[in-house]
Formats: sequence, C-alpha cells, structure tokens
Amino acid sequence: MSELLQQAFRDQRVLVTGHTGFKGSWLSLWLARLGAQVSGYALAPPTTPAMFEVCRVAEVMDHALGDVRDRASLSRRITEVRPRVIFHLAAQPLVRQSYVDPLETLQTNVMGTAHVLEAVREAKLACAIVVVTSDKCYDNREWVWGYRENDPMGGKDPYSMSKGATELVTASWRESFFPPSGPVKLASARAGNVIGGGDWAADRIIPDCVRAFAQGTAVELRSPRATRPWQHVLEPVLGYLMLAQRLLSAQGEHYCSGWNFGPAPADVRPVEQVVALMAQGWGPACRWHTAQAASFKEAFSLSLSCDKAAQLLGWTPAWTLEQAIAQTARWYRAWHDGTEDMRVVTEGQIDAFQAQHPSLRPLATA
Repeated sequence: MSELLQQAFRDQRVLVTGHTGFKGSWLSLWLARLGAQVSGYALAPPTTPAMFEVCRVAEVMDHALGDVRDRASLSRRITEVRPRVIFHLAAQPLVRQSYVDPLETLQTNVMGTAHVLEAVREAKLACAIVVVTSDKCYDNREWVWGYRENDPMGGKDPYSMSKGATELVTASWRESFFPPSGPVKLASARAGNVIGGGDWAADRIIPDCVRAFAQGTAVELRSPRATRPWQHVLEPVLGYLMLAQRLLSAQGEHYCSGWNFGPAPADVRPVEQVVALMAQGWGPACRWHTAQAASFKEAFSLSLSCDKAAQLLGWTPAWTLEQAIAQTARWYRAWHDGTEDMRVVTEGQIDAFQAQHPSLRPLATA
C-alpha cells in the first residue's frame, strides 16, 4: 500500500457520511485498509443487493444509521466521533429521482451539506472536510471541452441544480466561517460518471447491464450517443484521499477549493461504447436496444478538465476505460457466480489499483 496514504490516515478518526452507498462502501474499505478508525453515518443501504452488505463493510468500521436531513441526530454523531477527517458523500444521487421528488433531493443534497458544515462549526472541531458533489454541478453549455473548477455552477434539472447549490453552500461556509488559515480545511470534489463493482442503483447503465445480462434480456439505452466522463470508482476515491491528505498537511490552506477528478479525454465516450465493452467482459449473448425518448432532461455532452488535480495534487487517472470495465465485469461475474468472497475480491482490486497507480509515487510539496 501507499506509504503516503498510510501515514496520513493510520489511526485517524474518519467519518464517512453516505458510507452505505456504492462509493461510500469502496471508500470505507480503502480507509480501513489504510489503518483509519472509520465511522459512518448514513441511511440503510439503498438497494438490494447492496455492496455494503455483500462486502460486509460494517465489520471494518463503526456503522451508524442516520439521515443528514436530521440536524440534531447528525450533530450528535459528529460530536460523538469528533473526526479529524470528514468525507461527506451522503446524497440523493439519481437524476430521475430528482424529478420524482425534487424537494427530497434539495433537502438531502443542499441542506444535508449545510447541516454537516454547521455541526462541525458548532462542535468547534479542527478537521479536514471533503464535500463530494458531481460533474453535473456546472452550468452545462454542451461544450466539447472540459469544465474547469472556476466555471460557473448551474443546473437545468433538480439533481444538477442541487449539486451546483451544494458547491455554493460549501464555498459560502468557507468564506464565512472556515477560512483556509483556520482549523477547518474545507474542499469540494467533483467526479465524473463512476463505474465499478457493487453499484445496483436504478437508471445507471452498468447496473442496468448487469441486471439484463444476468437475466438474459436486452438493455434499454435512453441516449446511446450521449457522452460521459467514465471512470472506475477507485479513481475519484483516490482523489478524495489525496485531497484530504493535503488538507491535513502543513500546507493545507492551499487546497481549500473545488477539485475535478475525471478520466483522460480519450475515455469521454458514448453510452453505446460502454455497453459494448461491458457485454464483451460479461460474456456471450448480451443484447441492447434504444428505448423510447426519456421523459426528463439529461445533458448530452459533459466532460471535466483535471489539469488542476494533475498539477497541484499529482493525481492522474490510472485505468483506461477498457481496464475499468474489465475490472467491473470481473467483480460482477464473481458476485453472480457466487464462488468468491466479495470483500476479498474488492480489497484485491484496491490493492492492485494502488500498486500500479502513478499518482501514489512520492508527492512534491506545494
């Protein structure tokens, strides 16, 4: 494992909100392998099956259920844990659900983030906070080039708007209450379309593929030519870890801002290519077709510029899309066949990723 990350997180009290979700489960397992004292605060796992349960994540952390919309409960949890690092991942993560219940999306994503930040302020903690949002926080102009961290926030649908608003809340608390020179180091992280084993959410292309391929049915594609910045879940999770490590360092005040973590430009590809690669990794007899037009608005083209993370954090993607999908298909096949311990499979992918990742070489100071 990376000595740099072990030195940063070994024996540190770390709170992960949203730890029962897909990305939160990967992050919690990685933190546990780094020797952190990991605590969680989240709703019950959002799907059945769920990676949190399949990989027995609760065994390696202090697992607690709670809702970030419940300010009093969240404040008690933060006061109890007194974390040195907070990764705030708890969110309503689905575009379609934001149309079904826009108020829930706003309450969870926007007010939930404000509740976390206010609880830290009231508890008078000295800590590093990484607020995880999305590439959809930007005002999407359907540009062919990647969005940079200083581009304006926006959102033409409730989900995207909630992510842009979450970024504004984070920036506001930093300007008003958590100056970079103070004891709280606050940053935000914006990732692209994340794939990997253990995601069973509705209306996401990889889980849709797995469900269809396992049942021998065809996958429905809403927008086969829409392009997205695809990346394996371990890529942005490493970005969050590296960002938190920098926030904890003596130069932490230089990293209190927004950061993009996306794939190489060559891996910003259309949905239909991703499905074809997933079908290749799964096995024969996989089929798909284009569904009727979606009843809600989605961006057609979206990509991120990650020059800032590359130059100032030393973070760059390691796996190509082909490698990311191969690892993803391998994870799901192991689960589907039922012949392997899925936590062992997951930890093996974490270890392999660390061993070959160029970003885990010794970092230069800012």
